[in-house]
Formats: sequence, structure tokens, C-alpha cells
Amino acid sequence: MEIVHARILDEAVAARAAMPTAQLLAGGTDFMVELNFRQRAPEAVIALRRVAELAEWDRYRLGAGVTWARMERGPRRALAQLARTVGSPQIRNAGTIGGNIGTASPAGDGLPYLAALDADIELVSRDRGVRRIRWDEFFVGVKQTSLGADEIVTAALLSDELPVREEFAKIGIRNAMVIATVSACVMLMEDGSWRIGLGSVGPTPLRARRAEALLGDTSRPGSTLLGEVAATVAAEVRPITDHRSTEAYRRHAAGVLVSRLVARCAT
Repeated sequence: MEIVHARILDEAVAARAAMPTAQLLAGGTDFMVELNFRQRAPEAVIALRRVAELAEWDRYRLGAGVTWARMERGPRRALAQLARTVGSPQIRNAGTIGGNIGTASPAGDGLPYLAALDADIELVSRDRGVRRIRWDEFFVGVKQTSLGADEIVTAALLSDELPVREEFAKIGIRNAMVIATVSACVMLMEDGSWRIGLGSVGPTPLRARRAEALLGDTSRPGSTLLGEVAATVAAEVRPITDHRSTEAYRRHAAGVLVSRLVARCAT
């Protein structure tokens, strides 16, 4: 197995162009498990952990190499909440938001946050340069993205309008180190509108747009409206039955979870 240890982004981009079938490696929290169980055997790996440009983080740009541990200590409440739910401290010190984006698991903990913010995914390649694509055009199926064979995910670009209140929570079969059965991120924006991002209830992260419209610009919804929001979310999601949960439970849990997070944001 050939391994390229890129130290700057240009080196990584050049290696990606030369070896389009190579595995990109940042934290390795998913890939190394597959490698150890002989589920994957790539001929080449491009290691990105030493690329400092990927670890840059400012108000509106979250670099692909930013770790969960950094997000856990960061200024964004929901981002810190979701980061704390990712694996163990060792996993949070290694895993990155870029790995979450590239893996594109429906249960990816960071993805409801990006969906709620209508984030763009920034990509770079040698021949096409830098391009940005909306999250709902990037995630196209279960662990499927529109990432080109010559491209690298470099950042999540957050919207210019950040929320005034935000909450994240997830439901799983145990309290810690758990893959989400349902996850949700709810945001109250400065203009009074609501954003609701969901995970593990469809083949890709979802926005509960009908529930958002139902809330309108109501900053303090009452119990009746919260019940209507829960029912609307339950109808909007597209879950499956698998070894972690049933479709019916996921629908119910998504509605309950969102209504509780809306209530928290409205407090």
C-alpha cells in the first residue's frame, strides 16, 4: 500500500489527481475499522492530517480537518453539543468534520447542523480549482456524494446568517458512544424563522421544511403548535427499519425530539 503524507494542500491535491482511487485519510475513525476487518484494501492512501490549511476555522468557514474535540470546545452551542456525542475522547481527538462529510452516513452527527444552516461544501481539485456545492446537492444517497474522483473536501461553508439560539440532541440505544437512531438540530434565526435539520431518518440529512413553515416567525410556540410540529416532522421524514430501530419509532422519535428542541430554543 502506497501512503502519501501531504503537508500542504497543493501536495494533497496533486496526489489526488495522480491517484484518483486512493483513500483520503484524516482521522481514520471509520476507514481504519474497515481496514482492520479487511473490508477495505486500497492500493494507496493520501493522509491529510498534517495539512494545516484544512484545520482552519473562522466564523463562517469550518475546515475539513477540524476535529470533534475542537468543536466540543468551540463557540457554537449546537456544534459543541453534537461534538460531545461523538464516540470516546480518543475518537473526538482524531475524527474530523471532513470525514463526516466524506463518509456521508445518514447517521453522521455533524450533518444535521450543516443542513440546518444550509451550508455549502467546499471542494478543490487540480483541474477544476475550488468549487462549492450546497449540502443537499452534495449528499445524494446513503454514503454517496457528488465528490469528484479528483476532488478533496476542504471545508463546510456556513451561511452568513448564524442563529441566535441553537440546540442539538440525538436518540440512541445507549447514552454514550452511540450511533444515532434519530438526531436533530433546531435553530432560531435572527429574523424569527426556524431551521430544522435531521439525521438518521432518511438516506441523506434532511430539512423539515414543512415544520419550519408551520412555526413561521413564532418565537414562543405553545403546546398546541409544538404538537402540530411533532406530527408534521413525523410525516416529513423518510426513515427505514433496520437493526437499530423501526420506521415507526423513528418517525415518532423525530417529532418528539424536534418539538423538545424547539421548546428549548424558545425558552
